[in-house]
Amino acid sequence: MNSLVIAATGLVALVNFRLLGGSRLVPIIRGAALQGALLALISVTLRARELELGFAALALGSAAIKGYVLPALLLRALRQVEIRREVEPLVGYNLSLLIGAAGLGLSALLGARIAASAATTTPLLITVALFTMWTGLFLIVARRKAVTQALGYLVFENGIYGFGVAVASEAPLLVEMGVLLDLLVAVFVMGIIIFHIQRDFSHIDVDRLALLRDVDEPVPPGGAP
Repeated sequence: MNSLVIAATGLVALVNFRLLGGSRLVPIIRGAALQGALLALISVTLRARELELGFAALALGSAAIKGYVLPALLLRALRQVEIRREVEPLVGYNLSLLIGAAGLGLSALLGARIAASAATTTPLLITVALFTMWTGLFLIVARRKAVTQALGYLVFENGIYGFGVAVASEAPLLVEMGVLLDLLVAVFVMGIIIFHIQRDFSHIDVDRLALLRDVDEPVPPGGAP
């Protein structure tokens, strides 16, 4: 890998730690957007010698969707619900960073094995891609706000994209565009849901929504079940 790819890959990993340790929602959404743009840059740089017009168009489209369109949808939902911070995550931010460091180590071990079996020239990108997927899943599980969980899906998809660029030699962006379509619909629907949750219940903490089931359940005659 050339120095540009190494630097961009390192920045992707640093963004993951920013996502794990940040409570302010606007900066972490913008961080995920930067991450998507960096991965598109890596894809184009790795195939610069054989770059075709169609491939360049797909790369630019992917960068536009992940670097602008999807983050813009999340930022719009954020403005509507007037939420700025993830105040009480299920896992604290310091502990999240420690778990992130452990996840990076495990990703390095698994990435080395995959790189050896796939005979790829981008083992660092494989490691960071696995770490990015892990970060996305962690955000989905360990955060309370629906916005942050939707962001986790975007980060997870960034990891899938990076992994495809690292190991797929034949048109990885074709598969990527199919994933992006699903992700675009998912984030768009999530934005609508976030808005309606905030309008009706004045919060977007998904764990508190479980209480609605207990409120709506009728109490049987004779007392509580």
